[in-house]
Amino acid sequence: MIEPEQMQELISEYRTHEKDTGSSEVQVAILTRRIGELSEHFKTHSKDHHSRRGLLKLVSQRRRLLDYLRGQDPQRYQTLISRLGLRR
Repeated sequence: MIEPEQMQELISEYRTHEKDTGSSEVQVAILTRRIGELSEHFKTHSKDHHSRRGLLKLVSQRRRLLDYLRGQDPQRYQTLISRLGLRR
């Protein structure tokens, strides 16, 4: 679970304008953080299949957002994946 302070930090880092809280960049950054936390969780809880399903849903949601962003503005897409360190 992402703490509210961490959430605000992510939003302020990836927002595109002053009042932005839900752009594709912000959503992908939040999903990436949640995916990373769940990946760490599975290192110690390898048989937690219920959470694994949630992880797969998060990954597919992030994939859809990245596909949308790539179609709308390829430059923003490239910038975002390089900032987040995603391989694609």
